[in-house]
Amino acid sequence: MDALIRMTARQAVAALKARDITPADLIDAAAKRIAEVEPKINALPTLCLDRARAMAAKLTPPDPAPPGYLYGLPIATKDLVDVAGVRSTQGSRVYADYVPTKSGWSVERLESNGALIVAKSNTPEFGAGSQTFNDVFGTTTNPWNTATTPAGSSGGAAACLAAGEVWLADGSDLGGSLRIPASFTGVVGLRPSPGRVAFGPRALPFDPLSVYGPMARNVGDCALMLDAMSGFEPRDPLSIPAPVNSYVSAVDHAMVTGRLPSRFASGCRIGWSPDLGLSPVDAEVLAICEAAVQRIARLGATVSEDVPDFSGAEECFQVLRAANFAVTVWPKIKDKTDLVKPEVIWNAEKGLKLTGEEKARALQVQGQIYNRVAAFFEKNDFLVLPTCVAPPFDHRLRYLEEVAGRKFDTYISWLVLTFAITITGTPAISIPCGFTKSGLPVGLQIVARPRGEAELLAFSALLEADFGLSERVPVNPIEGQVSGKVA
Repeated sequence: MDALIRMTARQAVAALKARDITPADLIDAAAKRIAEVEPKINALPTLCLDRARAMAAKLTPPDPAPPGYLYGLPIATKDLVDVAGVRSTQGSRVYADYVPTKSGWSVERLESNGALIVAKSNTPEFGAGSQTFNDVFGTTTNPWNTATTPAGSSGGAAACLAAGEVWLADGSDLGGSLRIPASFTGVVGLRPSPGRVAFGPRALPFDPLSVYGPMARNVGDCALMLDAMSGFEPRDPLSIPAPVNSYVSAVDHAMVTGRLPSRFASGCRIGWSPDLGLSPVDAEVLAICEAAVQRIARLGATVSEDVPDFSGAEECFQVLRAANFAVTVWPKIKDKTDLVKPEVIWNAEKGLKLTGEEKARALQVQGQIYNRVAAFFEKNDFLVLPTCVAPPFDHRLRYLEEVAGRKFDTYISWLVLTFAITITGTPAISIPCGFTKSGLPVGLQIVARPRGEAELLAFSALLEADFGLSERVPVNPIEGQVSGKVA
């Protein structure tokens, strides 16, 4: 594997800033690596290398540069966001030939901060479902075992990072689309607070459920990308200013002091839940996460199982998500349903059929859960739980139908441990905490108080250092065996 590919994003940016390497060097390294691994994982189906080279030739870093400036670092962006002049399909045959003339706001921000987009990462159709396949580009596989899925909907982003095709990638998260792929591929995915990263234009500008955020191979790189993505955007009504101190500085401070961040004189307090009381969890996944929590306790945190009550979270999210699809997806597909997968049609039609009473009840439950979570964070620093109910599974499955004896009712029910957090609006991250006996990654989900990204990243960086897994990626794709039939 090329030495440039093995660099962390922060190392690569430092080398770019010092002019020890050039953006062209990194573009060439990325192009070579993409050519090597794409036939095995299909993570980056749309390349825009010439566009990146043209932008690199015109790049003039400001002096002084703002926090998060990337100095010509090649990255990937998810195929749900437009990139001017680049095929942008949203994973759907409805948009199979669409080439926008303008970029989305998140792309504008990243490019203004010195990012060079070299590829679009694969996604399920309209980002629906946490398994990355579509009728335009096919299925993305997991570099840790190509017979398994990297999950989704930011599955292409996670897989390309794990395989070392790029140094950073963005993604969206409604039900867990940054966190679950990170868990399945051994990388880091951060769902920021609503408004932390501006994105759009979109049909529901006031909707706090769907956010954009960073993915990276380690926590420090994730902090770097969040710095590059953050900042006030007047076109986004939820947008908030970037913090006075950078996220990278929060990570570095934690690593220098070695102290777990806490607002309490008695020290860091965390709540641990194996399942939020919402779903069974695969026994091996649970054992790995429990072992990680024991390590956190040894670092000095006080661990309690007194966590918020998430009763009603699934029904609440299902209603809010369906209403979202009725507004954001149905207008795109209503005259083209023959081109769209059934799960998307079902979700949009469910939204159209919702009653006022159902919507009111969902909002009521969301408020109740948020108030309980807010009360929890008055006494605690972090909530910790498994990222997902299961390890990576056969990529031929459209979605996970059962775990530990529970059969799921819908194609998104197995995402419950992430979408329960979504409805609270709190920032959450998934970091690698171990591997199954068959060598597949498992992620630990960490949740901070609202707008608590800095302390979340600082805490995660300390755990990452203790767990000692961050150097396991990038990995050369491991060709797995698919056995048996899938119904």
